[in-house]
Amino acid sequence: MKWLTLISFIFLLSSARSRNLQRTARDADHKSPIAHRFNDLKEETFKAATMIAFAQYLQRCSYEGLSKLVKDVVDLAHKCVANEDAPECSKPLPSIFLDEICQVEKLRDSYGDMADCCAKADPERNHCFLSFKVHQPDFIPPYQRPAADVICKEYQDERVSLLGHFVYTVARRNPFLHAPAILGLAAEYENALKSCCPESDIGACLDAKVQQIFVIKERAKHIGLKQQHGCRLLDKFGERTFQANKLARMSQKYPKAPLAELIKMVHDVKDVYKECCDGDMVECVDDWSELMTSLCSKQDIFSSKIKPCCEKPVVEQTKCIIEADFDDKPDNLPSLVEKYIQDQEVCKSYEPNHDAFLSEFVYEYSRRHPEFSTELILRITKGYETLLDKCCKTDNPAECYGNAVEELNKHIKETEDVVKTNCELFSTHGEADFLKGILVRYTKKMPQVSTDTLLEIGKKMTAVGSKCCNLPEQKRMSCSEHHLSIIIEDMCKRQESTPINDQVSQCCNELYSYRRPCFTAMGVDTKYVPPPFDPMMFNFDEKMCTAPPAEREEGQLKLLVNLIKRKPQMTEEQLKTIAGGFIAMMDKCCKQSDVDACLGEE
Repeated sequence: MKWLTLISFIFLLSSARSRNLQRTARDADHKSPIAHRFNDLKEETFKAATMIAFAQYLQRCSYEGLSKLVKDVVDLAHKCVANEDAPECSKPLPSIFLDEICQVEKLRDSYGDMADCCAKADPERNHCFLSFKVHQPDFIPPYQRPAADVICKEYQDERVSLLGHFVYTVARRNPFLHAPAILGLAAEYENALKSCCPESDIGACLDAKVQQIFVIKERAKHIGLKQQHGCRLLDKFGERTFQANKLARMSQKYPKAPLAELIKMVHDVKDVYKECCDGDMVECVDDWSELMTSLCSKQDIFSSKIKPCCEKPVVEQTKCIIEADFDDKPDNLPSLVEKYIQDQEVCKSYEPNHDAFLSEFVYEYSRRHPEFSTELILRITKGYETLLDKCCKTDNPAECYGNAVEELNKHIKETEDVVKTNCELFSTHGEADFLKGILVRYTKKMPQVSTDTLLEIGKKMTAVGSKCCNLPEQKRMSCSEHHLSIIIEDMCKRQESTPINDQVSQCCNELYSYRRPCFTAMGVDTKYVPPPFDPMMFNFDEKMCTAPPAEREEGQLKLLVNLIKRKPQMTEEQLKTIAGGFIAMMDKCCKQSDVDACLGEE
C-alpha cells in the first residue's frame, strides 16, 4: 500500500448526519463556503481541485472546455472573498459545481441521459451525476508523453498549464480517485521534472522517473477501485460497519494510541470520507489537509513511526505515513480472556452501551493482533456480540459465555486454513494451475455467469494469490481478505442488476465481514439447468494450434469453463480424464497437415 491509499486508510469513515452537522457548524462561521475554501487552499490548489471535480464528472470534455468552467468558479471565489454577502456566495460548493455543469451547452449531445440529472433537486442531483461516472473509460485514448525537451520547455514556460493538463489527464481516467491522491501524483510528477530538466540527458532521466510515475498511475487505478469500494461499503453497510472496520485497522497500526484518541480521529475523519465519496473535491482536499495537520500535531500519541513523515511537505507526509510500518505493540499487554470472558459481570458493562463496549473490544483485540484481517476481527466481534446478546438474557450469563474462546477460535481457524490452503496451492502448483482451480470452483458455484466474466474473476483472484502469498506470513491474511472483499463486492454489485442464483444472492446479503466465508463455503449450484447443447461452445479449429501462446491458453481456459457449465456435478477425476484426452488430442492434431480434419475426427 502506497501513499495513494490515504483515503482508504487515513480517511476511514463517514456519516451523512454528522457531516451535515459539521458542515452547518462551519458554514455558521463562514457566510460563504466558496470564500472559506478558497482562502484555505489558495488559488493554485483550489483551481486544481476544481479541475479534478469537473474532469471526473465530465469525462468526455476537453481540457480547454473544462478550463472555462474552472475559470467561472474561480472568478466567483474571488468575488465572494471580496464580498461574502454577494449573490451566489452563500451557496454550498457542490451546488455551485453542479449548476455550472447544468449550464453547459449541448450537455445532452455529449452525455445523453445524464442531462436529466439537472432536473433533480440536491442532493439527488449529485447522486444522479455520480451514477454516470465511467470507471476506466474506453472512450479516452491512452496518454502519450510528449518529447522530453518539449515537456521541460513547457514546464519552464507554462508550469501551471502543464500540471493542470496532468491533473486533468489522471482525473478523467480515474473518476473515483480522490483529489488528495491526484494532487500527490502531480507533485511526484513535478519532482521528476525538477530533477530531470537540468540533466544533460533529459530523456534517459525522465524515462527512469516516468517509468516510476507510470507504475504509480497504474496503482492509481487500483486505489481508485479501493476508494470506490470504501464509498460503496459506507453506502451499503452504513457507518457502524465502516467505522468498526477502520477502527480495527487504526488500532493495528497505532497500538500505543489511547482508545479515546483513535475514536476522536475516526470521528474527525468520517466527515472527510463522505465529502470525497460525494465528489466534493475542494472540500475533500481542504479537510484532508486539516486532518494531516491534526495527525501530525499528535504524532507522539499515535506512533513513533510517523515522526519523520511529519517533517515533510503535506503531500509527502501522506505517502510516508501510509508506507510507515505498524507501530510495535506495547509490552506486556494483559490477556483479554479475564476481562471479556472470565469476568462474572461482563453483562453489566455490555448492556448500558453496546457500541462503546464493543468499540473497546475491537480496539483491544486489534492492537494485539496486527496479523489478522479487519474482516476476521469484525467476525470475531460479531460472534462475541451475538453470544452476549443471548447470554445476558439467561439466569447464569457467565456460564453461558464461558466457552466464548472456543466459539471465536472457529472464525480464526476457518480464515487461517483458507489462507494457508490457497497459498500452498499457489506455491506448489504455480499461477496457471491455481487459476484453473479457481475457475473450476467458481464455475460450479455460479455457472450462470458468462464465460468471459468468470475468466475475469478468476484472473483477479489469481492476482490476489500472486500479490498476497508472496508477502511475509503475518501480512498474508489481511492482504487476501481485503482484496477478495473488493472482488466480491464487484460481483455483488453485478448481482443487483443481473441476478445470478439464490446462493450468490444469499451471500451478497450477508454482513460485510461474513461475505467471503459465505462465498468460500458455497457449493455446486444444484438448481442449475444447463442450456441446450451449443457446438460453438466447443469450437475446435486450427487456431488452437497456431494462435500465440497467451491466446491458446485463454481459449483452453474458456473451453474448461464451458465444459463445467455443461456438467457442474463433474468430479475432479472425470475432469482430469477429459483434460488428459484433450491434451493428447492437441498433441496429435497440431502435428498433422490438416489440423481441422483431425480435430473434427477426434
